[in-house]
Amino acid sequence: MDSDTLPEESPAERRRQRVRTAILDAAERVFSKEGEAGLSIRRLAEEIDYSPAAIYKYFGSKEELLDELKESFFERLMSTVDRAALTTLPFEARVRQCFAKYVETAIARPYHYAAAFASAADPSAGMNGTDCWEDFEKTHKGQAFMIVVGLVREGQEIGVFDTSFDPYVAAKSLWASMHGVALLLIHLPDFPGLLPLPDRRIDTANFLQFHAGLLFRSLCASPVPPVCSGHDE
Repeated sequence: MDSDTLPEESPAERRRQRVRTAILDAAERVFSKEGEAGLSIRRLAEEIDYSPAAIYKYFGSKEELLDELKESFFERLMSTVDRAALTTLPFEARVRQCFAKYVETAIARPYHYAAAFASAADPSAGMNGTDCWEDFEKTHKGQAFMIVVGLVREGQEIGVFDTSFDPYVAAKSLWASMHGVALLLIHLPDFPGLLPLPDRRIDTANFLQFHAGLLFRSLCASPVPPVCSGHDE
């Protein structure tokens, strides 16, 4: 059917979408203030003045809500990283920007980031089988991961990255590193500045650029000059 001839949504469907959006917005607000422990169907009902029964018409459980919050976070993350990957900057600058943007997105919304990795059922939990992998690729988390895989492949194709690396394994290693830095900065915001000498202290933005540079060089096919400081010249 041509997109110009698609039927308009009915008033009932539009109302349903509005209510569903209101529930998700409330869930994000509660999660951002109280974390996973504070999120419940009853708590959401109080937040938006709905009955728990009304919310159950849209989400069958807290776990289902968490899954939706995960997807909304990774949709935001995918969009942010994708924009960085598609800029006209030189290749190294694009890669470093993608790494930094991942961490910046995480620490800007720490509870949402925690929700994205909460313990509810997740297609990425078992990525060993073909079916599970195909399910994972359909998620926003999977699409964000594939952006990193694409950057590794691009680097290999243009002769910058070591072609002996499996791009999927390399992308997982990069993801693990970015995840670790994100969690450190969420739990220890002053982590970059915790250095013995005042003149060696570094702010978060410069630390992220320094770390992104280390990750980039770890994939390079040939040695590149080291960056001795995270500070801009």
